[in-house]
Amino acid sequence: MKIVIAIDSLKGSLSSIEAGGAIKDGIKKSGIDAEVTIRPLADGGEGTVEALIYGMGGKKQQVEVTGPMQKMVLCEYGISEENKTAIIEMSGAAGITLVNSEERNPLKATTYGVGEVIKDAIKKGCRKFIIGIGGSATNDGGVGMLQALGYNFLTKTGEEISKGAQGLEFLAEIKSDNVIPELKECEFKIACDVTNPLCGADGASAVYAPQKGATPAMIEKMDMWLAQYAELSKTQFSNADSEIAGTGAAGGLGFAFLTFTNTKLESGIKIVLEETGLEKYIKDADVVITGEGRLDSQTAMGKAPIGVAKLAKKYNKIVIAFAGSVSDDAHVCNEHGIDAYFPILRKIQTLDEAMKTEQARNNLCDTVEQVFRVMKICNKNK
Repeated sequence: MKIVIAIDSLKGSLSSIEAGGAIKDGIKKSGIDAEVTIRPLADGGEGTVEALIYGMGGKKQQVEVTGPMQKMVLCEYGISEENKTAIIEMSGAAGITLVNSEERNPLKATTYGVGEVIKDAIKKGCRKFIIGIGGSATNDGGVGMLQALGYNFLTKTGEEISKGAQGLEFLAEIKSDNVIPELKECEFKIACDVTNPLCGADGASAVYAPQKGATPAMIEKMDMWLAQYAELSKTQFSNADSEIAGTGAAGGLGFAFLTFTNTKLESGIKIVLEETGLEKYIKDADVVITGEGRLDSQTAMGKAPIGVAKLAKKYNKIVIAFAGSVSDDAHVCNEHGIDAYFPILRKIQTLDEAMKTEQARNNLCDTVEQVFRVMKICNKNK
């Protein structure tokens, strides 16, 4: 029997690869005769860099950059040497987890560090980029990133605007004379699963800025400033369109990428599945195992396990999922390619206890063992 494991991370407990290892150990303990392959999985959010580095045979890099609140932070990213592709999570340079809750302020938060990471990768020879843009602390329309890449965003008096969304209030001119020349050679794939436009009731400011520390008054102002920024961009960049789905991602970073760089916005899981070549492994498998921390109706809306299941069903493979917990409505996952799913909790525990790495690993391993013991019995009775 050939088994392919492609499970998303159990956030806060196990990475994708760690969870895969626990499943492999459970299969081995069951005594079933199986050839097991572990492949990384992520959906464009947390863990994407690690999954793609592993799946693409890349190497980790570190660079010190300007953090969201303009303090220096150490950002980790990856480079696949085979095709000189940089793998970046913007949250490593401008993420909300880098800012204490009491310090969150999108008026001041900047994406400047994201541009610095891109510059570092360019210096190391990269011309292709895969970037996850979830979990931002920012609402600056991606202007900070563009400033780091050499674009000038100027006031009426010709001075560079200040960092953060607050600078957009005084934006009067955009210049591209000083953009680093290598940028025109670069291609960007942006992992983006949100469909929000840049402005309006469904835009970046109204929907996401509150969790970044914005007050209602801030939201109204920032939305107006982003709209003015988009209109000014149109005067120089004919492709500027603030209504395109995803332009509101990461506080408008999606708009910046689409307008100022050679970019495609794609589903995070689509990028990961393609770049890690999971399909070729699934084609030869008998059973495919997937899962995530919590399996529920939201999983069926296109999250990583369903991406795996759809790919598996293309070849009529059996799909089994394991999860830290499952909700009452998780049964909809059965309608989207997951043949059976199993929660791994083995006894009454607090959430903190269940999420401890060693405990989560043991729970996952033990549950998998029992499932495959049943499968072993069924195979004997055929």
